[in-house]
Amino acid sequence: MLIPRRKLALFFATLAALVFTIASASADEWTATGTGMRVKTVLFVDVNVYEISHFMKELPTADEIKAAGSKKAAVLAKDTGKKFVWTVKRDLPQDKVQAAIKDGFSMNGYANQAKIDQYLAAFAGELKEGSKVTIEYDAGAKKVNVKTAAGSASIEGVDFMKGVWSIWLGKIDPPSLGDKLVSKIP
Repeated sequence: MLIPRRKLALFFATLAALVFTIASASADEWTATGTGMRVKTVLFVDVNVYEISHFMKELPTADEIKAAGSKKAAVLAKDTGKKFVWTVKRDLPQDKVQAAIKDGFSMNGYANQAKIDQYLAAFAGELKEGSKVTIEYDAGAKKVNVKTAAGSASIEGVDFMKGVWSIWLGKIDPPSLGDKLVSKIP
C-alpha cells in the first residue's frame, strides 16, 4: 500500500510536533498545588495585598503526607523543585514588605540573620501593583532564588528553603492561606 507524499509529510510533521510538545512539557513540568489571597484588615476593611500560587515539580506521596502529619508539613519537608508566585494587588512599601517577611521568619523560628538579610535584599524597593514576585527552590543546587521588580537574590541551604516555605505553610496569619496553597494536592 502506497501512502501519498502529502499525507506522509503531514504524518511526520504531526508526529514531530507531538514529540516536541511532550518533551518540552516534561522538561519543566510544574504542578499547581493551590492559590490564595493575602488579605490585610485595616480598620475593619479587608484589603487584597497579593495573590500567591504554589507549584511543585514532584508532589508528596500519600505516605509522605501521612508521615508528616499534614499536606503543609509534607510540602515543607519535600526536597524537590517548588516555587511561589505572587501578583501584587496594591503598591507595597519596602519597609512594610520587609517587616512582614521578618515577622514570618520570627513566627516560625527561623533565625539565620545573614541568610534573612540576603533574602531581604531582593525586596529593596517598593513593589508596585501588578508586579510579580517569584520565589523558587532549586533542589539540585539547594538554593532559594527570589526575584522581584526591586531586586533578586540567591540563598543556599535546605534550612533556608524550609524557613521561607514555613512563612506560608507554617504559622501564618491567616492560617487558611497555607491550606489554600496545598488544596490541590490529593
